Amino acid sequence: MADSIFDDKSKKPITKMLKDTLGKTYKSWEDFKKYLSEEYGKLTEDWKFYNQKSGWLLKTLKKKRNLFFFIPVKGFFKLTFVFGDKAVEAVEESNLPKNIKTTLKNAKKYMEGRGFQIKIKNSKDVEIIKKLVEIKINN
Repeated sequence: MADSIFDDKSKKPITKMLKDTLGKTYKSWEDFKKYLSEEYGKLTEDWKFYNQKSGWLLKTLKKKRNLFFFIPVKGFFKLTFVFGDKAVEAVEESNLPKNIKTTLKNAKKYMEGRGFQIKIKNSKDVEIIKKLVEIKINN
């Protein structure tokens, strides 16, 4: 099974599909997107089908900088971030939950940074991803 619930390459996700899939968390996704737009201006979203394992992912960029990948799952969504050394240090010094810091610290380091995923199921999780995006943009 693919990471994304949308694993059919011939069917690019549309809004109705997202609403049906995310259920209650669709509002969290919309609120988060609105926050991003108000806080950081124009962002670019690009649906990509990388392979059968990942399925359809929504790549979100500020100018040419990759901020995160949005992964729709039944009843919730995940975001995948890749943080460089400065951003990892900023997370460690932040007031983010200990489990986020531990997950990031234990993530395998690649040339582009440390990658990790976070599940978003409620408004508390949205506050965490707002902080992660802030750190990503500032570092």
